[in-house]
Amino acid sequence: MPAMDKYNRILDALSALLEQKTLRTISVSDIAQTAGIAKGSIYYYFDSKDAIVEALVERSYSASIETAKRLAGETTIPPFTRMALIFQACRNSSTEFLRQNTATDANMQERTLLHQKYLRYIIKELNPVLARIIRQGIDAGEISFEYPDALAEIVLIVLTVKIDNTLIPSTPEEIERTIIGLIALLEKGTDNPKGSLNFLTLPSA
Repeated sequence: MPAMDKYNRILDALSALLEQKTLRTISVSDIAQTAGIAKGSIYYYFDSKDAIVEALVERSYSASIETAKRLAGETTIPPFTRMALIFQACRNSSTEFLRQNTATDANMQERTLLHQKYLRYIIKELNPVLARIIRQGIDAGEISFEYPDALAEIVLIVLTVKIDNTLIPSTPEEIERTIIGLIALLEKGTDNPKGSLNFLTLPSA
């Protein structure tokens, strides 16, 4: 059996178990049994159950991260357009992840934990990518800002929390107001004309 096949079967098993049980009650033995492999084999790939959870989150958003990295090199596309495409890719992945992990009273805590891990992962992986795009915009004279890394982090924190909509549940109207406010701050802070970044507004899911 190819190594990656077994690796993905472990992640698939955890994902399936999360639809039936809480994370706290799922054991490594449960994961092994569901995956159809020996318990000892799991420890060849993962040190702990938490490591399996981390890997499941990373796999769920790997396509978004790859899209972001590819767009960072597309310097013929305006920087904020690339940012909008990245945010939409993240939104699509988050929507799919939410669909696969529907919350119930029993697993709400586990779902929240998964999404906390998602937020950390997305911000950690995308911050240097967005900062690179912002620097490209600065070098090209399209953006005026002194702190590209800080700007990337601020934008990511706000948008990922709103895209995820789990840690701070909001109505569509509240999300829209927050995004509009962020866009206004971006326009002012980067010397872009008012209304020029409205295309960053995320479309309805």
